[in-house]
Amino acid sequence: MLGGMQDHHKDALIKLRVKLIEEMVLDDLMEHLVQNKVLTPSMREKVRCNQGSFQQKIALLDLLPMRGPRAFSIFCTALRDTGQEHLAEQLEEKTHKIKPEETIFPLSVEERGGRNHWRESCEMYIDDGDGLGSVSPTSVDFYLSHHKQAYKMTTRPRGVCLILSNVSFTAPELGYRHGGEVDLSVLRLLFHQLNFTVRERSNLTAQKMKDELDLFSKLPDHSQLDSCIVAILSHGVDGAVYGCDGKPVQLQDVFTKLDNAHCPQLQNKPKMFLIQACRGDEPDRGVDQRDGREQTGSPGCEQSDAGRENSRVRLPTQSDMICAYACLKGTVSLRNTKHGSWFMQELSDVFSKHAKDTHVADMLVKVNARIKNREGHAPGTEYDRCKEMSEYSSTLCRDLYLFPGYRPRPALPSWLGTPMCVLK
Repeated sequence: MLGGMQDHHKDALIKLRVKLIEEMVLDDLMEHLVQNKVLTPSMREKVRCNQGSFQQKIALLDLLPMRGPRAFSIFCTALRDTGQEHLAEQLEEKTHKIKPEETIFPLSVEERGGRNHWRESCEMYIDDGDGLGSVSPTSVDFYLSHHKQAYKMTTRPRGVCLILSNVSFTAPELGYRHGGEVDLSVLRLLFHQLNFTVRERSNLTAQKMKDELDLFSKLPDHSQLDSCIVAILSHGVDGAVYGCDGKPVQLQDVFTKLDNAHCPQLQNKPKMFLIQACRGDEPDRGVDQRDGREQTGSPGCEQSDAGRENSRVRLPTQSDMICAYACLKGTVSLRNTKHGSWFMQELSDVFSKHAKDTHVADMLVKVNARIKNREGHAPGTEYDRCKEMSEYSSTLCRDLYLFPGYRPRPALPSWLGTPMCVLK
């Protein structure tokens, strides 16, 4: 057994994962890894069996952390020997910057000057620290049995994803969002794998954020694509997120820019929002569970609109939206300086594993369940055993499956038979 890679080497691979996937050249590199027994010949062939260089690079990076304590140094040497010195240097620089003890910040505490540092060693992690794996593709059978009750989701790309990420703030009362860069890298990779075109902007003032949202809402691409995603990663308060200048952007304004009135190209198409930001100043200290059965249920009522007719179909101003929040109203969200925010860690892992056969609302329920089970520790302070609870709100009108990897073949003339479907 080779054993595992050292944690600080794993962390360096995670932090540089997106750049490695974008810039690495594999052919000679893998031969060096086989020659130095980091990979076996069968592993090399398994990597090569993945379709396209993008998936091959992901497969290689998923393998490396399990190939022993020498795998990192041999990998860096192989990069140098194949003319990729800049990647080796950046990897080694990442290992030098990692401190022995990383910290977890509740964002509101960081905003007040970072007086409470939460020891990472006290936090329980659900993932193994190896980063985002490959997104599993939808099977043709699953698509054929579920697409009729779902939103259409077959264009390539599925849509455009806009990520607004603020980590560095000129406003003195807002601290640097350590770990925010990890969230950005993970989301970028996740939505690339889910067949979205990703546009990202970092460290924008509030006005620049609004300008970017205006441009995004007017993209002509929306009319030809099936959906869109907006992810905002920043400091925040209830109902708003901050630009890097400390000025707020109201979330209702974000939703309005993409609603049926202001973005007609996206009418009747699903729009997904991800908000990684605090929604208040209070940490959730949690409560002890009481034994006993949960009581749920409430009387329902229904109001009929039968008999009402209009000559034109009208839409509510806002519909077909789903918004996931890192935390509940009035509370802080929690972020790890090394692995990123709790919410983005769990969301990326759930989506990569379950998007193949689970609609988005059910995936967000899985994220809620994982966040519910996490706990931050700050022994000897009022924040000891602090909790977080994510939530989502939805005006979706159909099931929203992302159908990763699925692509229908172009329609054939009827005399040639039934069209087939492919995965790519």
